[in-house]
Amino acid sequence: MSKKTEVLKVITEQGILPLYFNKDAETSVELLRALYNAGIRTVEYTNRGEAALANFAEMKKVIDAELPGMLLGVGTIKDAASAEAFVNAGADYVISPGLVEDVAEWAEARGILWVPGCMTPSEIIKAEKLGAKFVKLFPGNILGPSFLSGIKALFPNLLFMPTGGVDTTKENISGWFKAGVCAVGMGSNLVTKDIMDNKQYDLLTENTTKVLETINSSR
Repeated sequence: MSKKTEVLKVITEQGILPLYFNKDAETSVELLRALYNAGIRTVEYTNRGEAALANFAEMKKVIDAELPGMLLGVGTIKDAASAEAFVNAGADYVISPGLVEDVAEWAEARGILWVPGCMTPSEIIKAEKLGAKFVKLFPGNILGPSFLSGIKALFPNLLFMPTGGVDTTKENISGWFKAGVCAVGMGSNLVTKDIMDNKQYDLLTENTTKVLETINSSR
């Protein structure tokens, strides 16, 4: 099984891609452990601060030492140089907030899964021509499930995941799965500011377990 296929299989099976950034390396690691304890086996760590790369490297060390089966992707990648830096630090895949051609070309040439953020059919068509297999609908709360329902038949060979504004409610999650997503990206509505600030790692494990149950009952 190729790494691309492995990543897509894990994301699709768990039905959710948690994503977060925290400037503190220890907090970033503890959040990762909490998600792992809930059954999560892949996470997107977003490149949204000066400490992101160093924190990512620390997270990979912990994965290698004690979290078997965990895949770690990097998000908010806006250029090929950033993609290369994080892949060199151990990133299993790269995710962008938009359609970034130099990231697509760099990753495609190396057999690395790249996930573009798209908001229009034209962007999705372009992404597919560049080799995309998996598209992030971003921002999800602006597009909504009805957008995917309207365009999904045009792209039978693509997998879709909304990110941005996806919440933990049964109504929201089931709406997206009914529209045809393979997973939902979930950031601050799952890994909340309160959880991060107050180091409520057990609460994150508990909440994530509940979300996984909701996802499984929505598919």
